Amino acid sequence: MTTPAANASLTPLPGHLYVVATPIGNLADLTDRARAILGAVDLVACEDTRTTGTMLTRLGLNRELFAYHDHNEAEAAEKLAEQIAQGKSVAVVSDAGTPGLSDPGFRVVRACRRRGLPVVPVPGASALTAVLSAAGLPTNGFLFVGFLPPKSAARLAFLEKHRDFDYTIALYESCHRIEKFAGEIVAVLGADRVICIAKEVTKLHETFHVGLAGEVQAKLTAGSLKGEFVVLIAPRDFTP
Repeated sequence: MTTPAANASLTPLPGHLYVVATPIGNLADLTDRARAILGAVDLVACEDTRTTGTMLTRLGLNRELFAYHDHNEAEAAEKLAEQIAQGKSVAVVSDAGTPGLSDPGFRVVRACRRRGLPVVPVPGASALTAVLSAAGLPTNGFLFVGFLPPKSAARLAFLEKHRDFDYTIALYESCHRIEKFAGEIVAVLGADRVICIAKEVTKLHETFHVGLAGEVQAKLTAGSLKGEFVVLIAPRDFTP
């Protein structure tokens, strides 16, 4: 009987960057491949060494960590690319979800691509795709805009500009602005626009509010505003 060959994709190669998705709440969502890569690379570049360190400890892993976040991303990206060019295997992770999607990751990937260094995706959890998959809004096309500007005037201008956009709009919002932003959606797009506001996806208090914007706003404000939010705005003519 022939013994199956080992899965080579579970072993990081020298001189490679691995873009590794990590859980957005439920640790069980980490893939076997992500765990194997994180447990064997030379270096893990992460937003917050405390957050990633805690996750690795819970997984029984011990790796060298490198701080790679919004405030040092440009400089750190070049340092990481240089280490990869010298033969190190590096995994980049965000605090939760997929690096590069409103989280650090883009610059180190770009730095590696410019040098002709291999970049390998290790896909997994993403708040964006999780909510799109479960909300029931159109997904044949969508526009992801990350976080809108903190100033209300800029958010209102964005909503006005995209009033008649043909596809679902997806974005992230903080607990500090979600209530006000829900009101802005109603004010600009109307109370009968279909939207989804989801919070704490995959966590204990996961909540999906889906329906007409006026109704969703009322449900939102009646509950807790703690957590991390994903907002979807359906095309104007969509009916649930």
